[in-house]
Amino acid sequence: MARPSRAHEKRAELIEAARQAVLRRGVLDLRLRDVAEQADMSTGSVLYYFPALTDLLREVQREAVERFCVDRERAAMAEPDPRRRLIGMIRAGLPTGSDDELCVLLYELGTYARRDPAYSAQHIRLCERQVALYAAVLEAGAAAGVFTLTREATVLARNLVMLEDGLGLHITQAVPTIDTRQAERLLFAHASDVTGCDLENLEGSEER
Repeated sequence: MARPSRAHEKRAELIEAARQAVLRRGVLDLRLRDVAEQADMSTGSVLYYFPALTDLLREVQREAVERFCVDRERAAMAEPDPRRRLIGMIRAGLPTGSDDELCVLLYELGTYARRDPAYSAQHIRLCERQVALYAAVLEAGAAAGVFTLTREATVLARNLVMLEDGLGLHITQAVPTIDTRQAERLLFAHASDVTGCDLENLEGSEER
């Protein structure tokens, strides 16, 4: 009787090894040998499952994008109040610090998006999913009468995502120029301005 194929298991092991290697070395300095050593395999064995390092990193990116989006969508949808949902969205989208593995991984892999259309497409999908999620929260708040939007919801949502990404990059630098709490406050202030809802005081009252 033939042995069951372990290809799926091996591919999963290599994706995890590549994830760890990216976090340890960064994507620009990464070599196929680094992934092979992390997985305790030969480079030839890695290439058996993934024809090129870029193919393997594309899978790492796909899994990271999906995990980030699904976790965030679940957290946002669990809160029925649009105001608190927007607060939760802001918190869930920012790195917890310079050691936030998932966010650091996404930022590292984003380096490839400047040179590879496939990586760029994944990052566009990531961005658009976040925009759609923010827009849904903003529209729900407007419909409930708790938000008075200064512009069309998708425009505001896109600006929130871009601000979030920029602040996240500053949080994850080797020497952070801002911490997560400060970034939250900046996003709360902007979101309050464009929704006509004092999210900062609402957020503060929840902590007392």
